[in-house]
Amino acid sequence: GEAVVEVADEGPGLAAPDVERIFERFYRADPSRSRAEGEGGTGLGLSIAAALVEAHGGTIGVDSAPGRGAVFRFRIPALPDAGERSRRCPPGGGGTGRTR
Repeated sequence: GEAVVEVADEGPGLAAPDVERIFERFYRADPSRSRAEGEGGTGLGLSIAAALVEAHGGTIGVDSAPGRGAVFRFRIPALPDAGERSRRCPPGGGGTGRTR
């Protein structure tokens, strides 16, 4: 199985060239929006999301067109059931209880 997460917005939408590049690092579909004015971003958020999804064996994409908003969707493999996890990982995990 897999988990599917979908997020839709009613924004201005994306033109086809933007859809092709939207997950690239530092790419901004609308560079006229200024971060100094509290709008826009660095162009890193979606590239980071894509890297995380892909690191977990999933896929990410967007459906959009100008004037109709966007639907972002990612899919990742579902976790094995609890019985299978407990056979692979001993209770307590043998760790120190700290995170890095």
